[in-house]
Amino acid sequence: MNLQALMADIDRMFGWIPSWFVGLGLVVGAILLALFVYRLAVWLLARAFGTRLPLLSVFIDRTAGPAQLALCLAAVALVLPLAPLDDMIRTPLMRLFVVAVIALIGWISIRIVDMSAARYLQNFRDVSENFVARKHVTQVRVFKRVTDTIIVVITVSTALMTFDSVRQYGVSLFASAGAAGIIVGLAARPLLSNLIAGLQIAITQPIRIEDAVIIENEWGWVEDIASTYVVIRLWDWRRMVVPLSYFIEKPFQNWTRDTASLIGVIALHVDYRADVPRIRRWLEDAVKQSKLWDGAVVNLQVIDADSRTIELRALVSARNAPQSWDLRCEIREKLVAFIRDEMPEALPRERAILIPSTDDDADFLRPVTPEKMRARAHN
Repeated sequence: MNLQALMADIDRMFGWIPSWFVGLGLVVGAILLALFVYRLAVWLLARAFGTRLPLLSVFIDRTAGPAQLALCLAAVALVLPLAPLDDMIRTPLMRLFVVAVIALIGWISIRIVDMSAARYLQNFRDVSENFVARKHVTQVRVFKRVTDTIIVVITVSTALMTFDSVRQYGVSLFASAGAAGIIVGLAARPLLSNLIAGLQIAITQPIRIEDAVIIENEWGWVEDIASTYVVIRLWDWRRMVVPLSYFIEKPFQNWTRDTASLIGVIALHVDYRADVPRIRRWLEDAVKQSKLWDGAVVNLQVIDADSRTIELRALVSARNAPQSWDLRCEIREKLVAFIRDEMPEALPRERAILIPSTDDDADFLRPVTPEKMRARAHN
């Protein structure tokens, strides 16, 4: 018995039910059956190959959405021509089916791009100290985001072109022609400028993933580079979201552009009686004992002097920005404790010269002896 005869028998048995209701029921039933078949197939594959092929489960998870949609569309494609529906219902369903197919193609394209990028980035997992890995991760992420955005724009434009009433807007997205295209182009100018900036950043790489940067007087790390913005993870765990075009148009500081090592500065004011060579020797010994020092730079210099104190500047280097900050704080704390305990004469102090103007003032400025104290108490 062929499918048409079966549909005729069903029509005779349920002739009292409206035809449109039967048709919609067949479409919904086909979709539910397709979802059931997908779940059953996934369960069987997991039972058969789940332990031996771990990549298979990853592939199934990544392609779950497009696979279910494809099965549903295939089921609808088989049932829809045979469903007893009039043109008023069949035409919108066919148009919806076409839009769903276009969406499926776009979805599959995005999944292919994502899986290809993830597969490529498996070779570059450690991005904390590996500059080559950070370079590739930045380029792949930016290109992936830009490609995803282009795929979405093309998919939406193609879907719009299937409707006669809005076809001109779909064409305007492709060709940017006419008044509608100009309006859309002006509205999309920030998006397009950020997309172009993203391509420039991917090629020239003024910033990379996990770069330490100072932007808008805030210090943090580049956490993510999206298609239109950059997420900066600040030192206090806040997140700053900055447009991509900012890094092309405005200056900023990148502390890890060529190398992650940094030189930290420790400034300290001491008295003129401070033994600078002794402080320098102590500094070298203290820095060498610290696990944060990278063994490159340690130095102490007198960089300024005013009427009260002299200013010392200690330079110490570390492997990266966080360790440089921690090393500066550690050495500053130990340096202050050393001067306080071992060299108190080096602590800053105020000096004044008192010049007596009369004999009474001169007598007042002389040290008070015990005899004077007893005489004052007797009087």
